[in-house]
Amino acid sequence: MSTSTQSTCTFTFTADDGTELAYHVQGEGEPLVCLPGGAMRASAYLGDLGGLSAGRRLILLDLRGTGDSAVPADPSTYRVDHQVADVEALRIHLGLDGVDLLAHSAAGNLALLYTAAHPRRVRRLAMITPTCWAVDLTESPEARLADVRRRGGGEPYDTAIAAYGRALDALAAGEVPAEADWAAAMPLAYGRWDGEARAHAALSPVQKNAEASAAFAGPGAFDPPATRAALGRFAGEVLVLAGELDSNPSPALAARLARLFARGVVDVQRGGGHFPWLDEAPWFAARVERFLATGA
Repeated sequence: MSTSTQSTCTFTFTADDGTELAYHVQGEGEPLVCLPGGAMRASAYLGDLGGLSAGRRLILLDLRGTGDSAVPADPSTYRVDHQVADVEALRIHLGLDGVDLLAHSAAGNLALLYTAAHPRRVRRLAMITPTCWAVDLTESPEARLADVRRRGGGEPYDTAIAAYGRALDALAAGEVPAEADWAAAMPLAYGRWDGEARAHAALSPVQKNAEASAAFAGPGAFDPPATRAALGRFAGEVLVLAGELDSNPSPALAARLARLFARGVVDVQRGGGHFPWLDEAPWFAARVERFLATGA
């Protein structure tokens, strides 16, 4: 089934457990399967990835329970390792022998698990400001706070840094950070806190499935040693793109992830935050397209 709105077409397919999942198609050219982060935020926030749709046919998957995809009968399937089968079902539905794959933020974990499970199905993998829990790569709260303090010295960043510190303290204590602190810290996620960034951030609570997000990285989701070993054998090319101003991951952590792959490379977007296509769209789209066309 398909519906169309302006230049975006929406299609559905059925996952192995019977859940109806949706994906949105933008642009023309070679297909690029795009996995959204959040965790568990509708793919609409990706937009056209800074104009990447000019040369690629973007296949923007709404993960189960988000966007136009149905809520699964079993909420335990929100856990990221269960969603590997959804990505494989999409590949089969599209009739592709292999895919170019792009993953943003928390979906980096889904891409890592999919690549480890189906290495021959991934041609090139572009990881955009990814979190790396699946391979046990994280930074301490102290390091993350030190990263964002570089932006201090004026508003809205001083207030955002204080709120980010409170949120990290809550996490370290095993508590749920206050929503107000996360909201106040949002300027740190963007290279520029302008009107576009504010509107983009304001949509996050609406586009994210909170229940699914809480279950995404639940107990049992990851086996880092096994995943690392599988990724070390992956023969495809990998781009890990970090934002210069991002703290999760920092450019240093992104470089550590790239080194797990035999053919991995890291690149850092100057002035970029966690959503780098919003900060310098032409540079971002050109860098990703160059990687997809010519490799790392």
